[in-house]
Amino acid sequence: MAHKAEKTILISSWIITALLLIRFVPKDKIRHAQVPFLFNQVITWFFGLLVVEKGLIEYPYRLLFRKSNKSSFTFEYFVYPSLAVLFNLYYPEKRNLFIKALYYFFHISLITVFEVIAVKYTKLITYKKWNWHWSFITIWITYYISRLHYRHFFKNEFPKDSA
Repeated sequence: MAHKAEKTILISSWIITALLLIRFVPKDKIRHAQVPFLFNQVITWFFGLLVVEKGLIEYPYRLLFRKSNKSSFTFEYFVYPSLAVLFNLYYPEKRNLFIKALYYFFHISLITVFEVIAVKYTKLITYKKWNWHWSFITIWITYYISRLHYRHFFKNEFPKDSA
């Protein structure tokens, strides 16, 4: 069976990500989870299609929407937005700048490492005119924009003096 590993990885990604959301999004924070989830879907829809259409990245094996969309539906529209939910819900708001920077670094590094492994060992993603540095930078930027949007959307729930 061709692409058995890729199919297993994609299906596992859906299951694990769904379980992470079920386990780590408290019922009283579902509204808070929806904001970064939907916001990051918008961001990844635009930028994901941009890098694919410009020939920077290719997704040779896709489980869903193979003929209608050249980007990775699994990552761009479910896994990444879900990770952004967890990032925003558990952001160390009251900690110092160093801890906040480490939090960003940990989350972004985790995603980047999994991407590099996928590039090296699977047909899920191929770098054409891209490298892991660009992924790290763009994920950092999108997480930062997502955080700004989340704070703006729930501005009445944050102390006035924290940034």
